[in-house]
Amino acid sequence: MKIVEYGKHNKDIIMLLHGGGLSWWNYRAEVELLGDRYHVVLPILDGHADSDNDFISIEENASRIVSLIDSEYGGSVLLIGGLSLGAQVLTEMLSQHGDICRYAIIESASVISSKITNALIQPTFASSYSLIQKKWFAKKQFQYLRIREDLFEDYYQDTSKISKSNMIAFLKANTEYKLKPGIQNSRAQVRIIVGEKEQKKMIRSAELLHEMLPESRLEIKDGLYHGEYSINHPELYIKELLEMIVQ
Repeated sequence: MKIVEYGKHNKDIIMLLHGGGLSWWNYRAEVELLGDRYHVVLPILDGHADSDNDFISIEENASRIVSLIDSEYGGSVLLIGGLSLGAQVLTEMLSQHGDICRYAIIESASVISSKITNALIQPTFASSYSLIQKKWFAKKQFQYLRIREDLFEDYYQDTSKISKSNMIAFLKANTEYKLKPGIQNSRAQVRIIVGEKEQKKMIRSAELLHEMLPESRLEIKDGLYHGEYSINHPELYIKELLEMIVQ
């Protein structure tokens, strides 16, 4: 698995898992704000630009990252944060390995499957995939996602590298993922984040996670859409992350 690392000389490890169609750079601002205090590990999820493995499933990707932590970081890290697809992978990691981290931030994770949306993904992308490599189309998608402007070139360059088969695979996985009962075995201190402006399914997913993890903290961020918390408000993200772990 390919990773980007900062502060390797530091003891405490923070791992951040990017959103679907993005890459490690969606946490670049967070890395800069963390400075030189932590060892920050940014895995590139399977099937994404510059990854070394095609996307198979959320479960498989989670297992690969758990194996990475076992082999390289002593079986557990201080904190793992994840956004959207990355948050689903994190949720699965917590289900597979209850002691994988001491703290977790699950942001905008869908854990309720949608059969209708899932069925539409393959025919939709089979006909429109060629548009993804066109800059004008990428710009429209980027604006729809409400990602801050300075990340557009990263978004465009990396999205255009994702194969059709991988894009369909991780989008289908995103819409069919269901929360596993094993999540109740997690020993991590968990924050569950969702934007007030997100789809009702996303808010219900956050509530379901909170029900399965009654000791967790559920936060519905006022006025925010999907993924805006970490991508567009990195200062707040890091401030609240540090408040969580520095006690």
